[in-house]
Amino acid sequence: MIARSRRTAIEPIVWLVPAIVAGLVGYALEGTIEGATAGELPYVAAGLTGGVVLLGMMLAAIIRPRRYLDLLARLGVFRSGRPNDMVAAGLGRTFQNIRLFQNMTALENVLVGMHTRLRAGPIDALLSTPLDRREERESQIRASQLMALVGLKGRENEFAKNLPYGDQRRLEVARALASEPALLLLDEPTAGMNPRETLELTQLIGRLRSELGLTILLIEHDMKVVMGISDRVTVLDHGEKIAEGTPDEVRKDPKVIEAYLGAPAA
Repeated sequence: MIARSRRTAIEPIVWLVPAIVAGLVGYALEGTIEGATAGELPYVAAGLTGGVVLLGMMLAAIIRPRRYLDLLARLGVFRSGRPNDMVAAGLGRTFQNIRLFQNMTALENVLVGMHTRLRAGPIDALLSTPLDRREERESQIRASQLMALVGLKGRENEFAKNLPYGDQRRLEVARALASEPALLLLDEPTAGMNPRETLELTQLIGRLRSELGLTILLIEHDMKVVMGISDRVTVLDHGEKIAEGTPDEVRKDPKVIEAYLGAPAA
C-alpha cells in the first residue's frame, strides 16, 4: 500500500503510445472532415484521433481502473496506493472525528461503503440492467443487515445528522464493514462517548472480531477499552514505543507504570 515510487516516468509514455498509434491510424483512414482541404485532411484526422485517445488515457490515469493498474504493474510502474486502492485491498477504517455524509440517510451512508465491491458500472445504472437491479436489491438487504449488527435496526431512513452521537459512531463502523475489510482500523472509536455508550461499543468491537473473524487495529486512550478487548497491546509514550505484549504483561511493565502513573520520588 505504501511503496517508494518506481519507474513512474514510464507512465506518461503509456498515455502517449496509444495516442500516437491512434493518430497514425487516423492519418491512414482519413475520413471526411468539413472545412479541411485535401492536403490538411490526413493531419486533422490524425490530430483528432490521437487527441481523443490521449484524453481517454489521461482519464484512465485519473480514475485508475483495475486493468490500467495491471498494465502499469506489468511495466514495473509502482506508486503508493490511494485511499480507494486501500479499501479495495481490504482495509476499512473509521475516523477520530466523525465523517459521515450528514445529509444522507443512515442506509445510504452504509451503501456508499459497498461501492468498491459492486460490479455494475455507469452504463448498467443508465440502462437499468439486470446486474444493476440485482446488486441494488442485494446491497439494500446487506446494508440493513449491517445496521442491525451494529444496533441501528429500524433507523435506516433517518438522516445521519439526526442520529445521536453514539449512533453516528456505530454508523461509521457499519459503513466500514460494508467494504468487506479483512483489517478494520478504528481511530479512537469511543472518543466523546459516555460510559454506557463506551461499554456498548466495546462489546460490539469484541463481537465483530469473534463473529466476523476480523483483524482489528485500534488507537484508544481509554485503558478499560484497550485492556478489555485487545489480544496484544503496544504502548507509545511521546511517539516512542515503550512496551508491547499481552494486556497483563503491559499492565505490569515498569515503563508503562512510570509513564502513566509517574515514578516515585527519589
